[in-house]
Amino acid sequence: MDLGLILTGGSARGNVELGVRAEKAGFDAVYACEFFNQQTFPVLGALAQATERIRLGTGIASAFVRSPLTHATAAMDIDELSEGRMILGLGSGTSRMNEEWFGVPFSRPAARSRELLVLLRQLFRAAGGLGFKFKGDFYDLKIPVYSRPGAAREEIPLWLAAVNRGMMAAAGAQADGMVGHPIATRRWHREVTLPTLREAEAGAGREAGACRLVPYVMTSLCEDRDQAIRDAKGQIGFYYTVSVYRTILDYHGLPEVADACRAALPRFDIRAMAEAIPDSLVDEIAIACTPDEARDRLAQWDDLAEEVMLYAPQVGVAPGRVRANLDTILDVFKR
Repeated sequence: MDLGLILTGGSARGNVELGVRAEKAGFDAVYACEFFNQQTFPVLGALAQATERIRLGTGIASAFVRSPLTHATAAMDIDELSEGRMILGLGSGTSRMNEEWFGVPFSRPAARSRELLVLLRQLFRAAGGLGFKFKGDFYDLKIPVYSRPGAAREEIPLWLAAVNRGMMAAAGAQADGMVGHPIATRRWHREVTLPTLREAEAGAGREAGACRLVPYVMTSLCEDRDQAIRDAKGQIGFYYTVSVYRTILDYHGLPEVADACRAALPRFDIRAMAEAIPDSLVDEIAIACTPDEARDRLAQWDDLAEEVMLYAPQVGVAPGRVRANLDTILDVFKR
């Protein structure tokens, strides 16, 4: 199994340093994630120059807050600088994130994401040409003279993040990979994600497996096993305050967990959110254990994915504990 690491180094400089360490530890890929206080592309640009082998991906970049051309040219820049190591992972985000954080409209995310992937592929392939036109339901581009000298490849892998079936179907129809959300359980992926991807691939005339699942796997390692579990629970509970994610809890027959997490949100009571998460759910979502148990826990994902993205919890976790967890992850999984 290939191992990717989500860069949670606490700052842009910290993420670059963590990415360099991950390459030295033998990891296969690193992924920069985006939030209201950080972007992905600058970190990956720095890593393109600071590393030699490791794959570099956005895991994930916000799909709708940039123009398609900005996504495409940023990806091609990093692909050139890294000599063909770039992966462009995109996610729709929630309506609140788009509208309140970035001030952009949000509607029909699955259909819009599907069209965006088609458009990006055409932009990559047309980089050596002289002009470009695209007209769809969401995007209308006319570039009289369009070229991108120095592009490393005509195909840059495109991944799409998904939680629910609509976005899964969009990924299966057009993406090279589907990024699984950190709070998706192995059962959810086995019984919902993979069948939905296969159905969408078939409907789009693609081969089975054309869009592979690349799941986030929350990873919390500590000699104090209870501490490792508590740290994971805080992050899981915080994610489950988002209403669109409760589909997974409903599937598991745990709607009361979502209700408890939502009730704790106005007070931002991370402890209450964590206490609402049962141990059995942590076991289905995360590698939360002592270091000597970690490789066996990782093996539970073998039948689901050829690559996982290890993700250290941060919500409610002290910065020193985040750093210690990352140190342990790099040590335990080094190759």
